[in-house]
Amino acid sequence: MQITAAMVKELRERTGSGMMECKKALQETDGDIDTAIENMRKAGLAKADKKAGRVAAEGRVAIKISDDGKTAVVIEVNCETDFVSGGDEFIGFAKDIAATVLANKPDSIEALIELPMDGSQTIEERRKAMISKIGENIQVRRFEIMNADKGAFGSYLHGSRIGVLLEMENGNKDLIKDVAMHIAASRPICVTEDQVPAETLEKEREILVAQAKDSGKPDNIIEKMVDGRIRKYLAEVALVGQPFVKDPDKTVGALLKDEGATVSGFVRYEVGEGIEKKQENFADEVMAQVKAN
Repeated sequence: MQITAAMVKELRERTGSGMMECKKALQETDGDIDTAIENMRKAGLAKADKKAGRVAAEGRVAIKISDDGKTAVVIEVNCETDFVSGGDEFIGFAKDIAATVLANKPDSIEALIELPMDGSQTIEERRKAMISKIGENIQVRRFEIMNADKGAFGSYLHGSRIGVLLEMENGNKDLIKDVAMHIAASRPICVTEDQVPAETLEKEREILVAQAKDSGKPDNIIEKMVDGRIRKYLAEVALVGQPFVKDPDKTVGALLKDEGATVSGFVRYEVGEGIEKKQENFADEVMAQVKAN
């Protein structure tokens, strides 16, 4: 059977795949478009599985707040290159996931990826279809859902790589935005010192004790040195103790007190944080490609 341009065009529109891939699929099925789609989907799943082990440390953060302002979500979706993360299809995928989380409130990534996204495809099916089309590993990495009791939500996106979702009581829009920007820049891990996880504090103390022992000072002096450094550490990692980025002479806690506001909680996501990304030598990479060809 002759494979016409119209048949190739229809298959491209239905699958989003390239022209040559569509033409080949139609040739293999003697022009049967439905069978070609089925075969391409199967091949796409195989491609997705092969790419699953590749490091995906690029991507974007997306935030969505409900119309009534009572619920908000922040999500991170990863890919392999910033080129793909800036594409319209990937941006739309991330936004759709944020909307799906907000609407369905899943309790895990496993539950999320099985949710329908566009009526016919689950998030997982769309993810694998995108992998087949784009050729990169794509992963839905994490999400957080926040519910506001008394406060109001605000958010800040620094490009697409850093996102902050913030809940504040008695704060105006400008103050919420300023504090969210501060969190993006200064990386606090909690609002107040008493919220620092015990295991985090214990690890920090162990490090400081080991460092102090190198000084050769008596144990009682070392203990005082470590206590002082712990107090400094707590001020550095708790939001209220940090110098405000717009006015370093004032802490965020003092700023909030002056405005009569309090931060109930926040989430800060940065794309790829905690993912070990393989470092490639560009010259070696080019030579490897030359040899492969």
